[in-house]
Amino acid sequence: MNYGLLTLTFLSVNLDFFFMLIFLLKKYHLPSVIIGYLLGNILLLVLSYAMGRVLNVFLPEWVLGALGVLPIYLALHDDDDTAAVKQHRSEPLSVCVTYLSVCAGCNLSIFLPVLAGETPPHFVLALLFIAALTVLVVLLIKLIAAVPLVTQLMARFGERLMKLCYVLVGCYVFWDSGLISHLLGLM
Repeated sequence: MNYGLLTLTFLSVNLDFFFMLIFLLKKYHLPSVIIGYLLGNILLLVLSYAMGRVLNVFLPEWVLGALGVLPIYLALHDDDDTAAVKQHRSEPLSVCVTYLSVCAGCNLSIFLPVLAGETPPHFVLALLFIAALTVLVVLLIKLIAAVPLVTQLMARFGERLMKLCYVLVGCYVFWDSGLISHLLGLM
């Protein structure tokens, strides 16, 4: 398991949601935001892993490397993540539903190629690692939300940085899966 890739993937996929976290932290209690965000992340990671395992049974790993096109496509495709979000009585459920409505498509398509070839024990470690990152990010955003310079920089460069990260993740999937080696071997 490449923890650097997991960190880059987590940060790039959730970069746009970090802005939402600022608003959610102002609206809801800190534990509710952590629980809701954690539930959303775990749900999407489990779905990505399960879909990757199914594909891995039917296709060789190098073919799965073609899934690296998904993050690159998302980097090049302008997508408006503004979805109507319903309010629920439960704060954690509201945060989870908000997260799923904003990030489900990106998370599934980006984490699927990253997790496709992992063994169950490595996936559990990845899940624990992402859970720790989730909690850490919420706590850090709570601290830096009050810094105006951070908010301005994210507003100005956040979209471009997220797209660059998507392209890097896609290229890594091409390389790590053996797709590039396989294609070069055909020449």
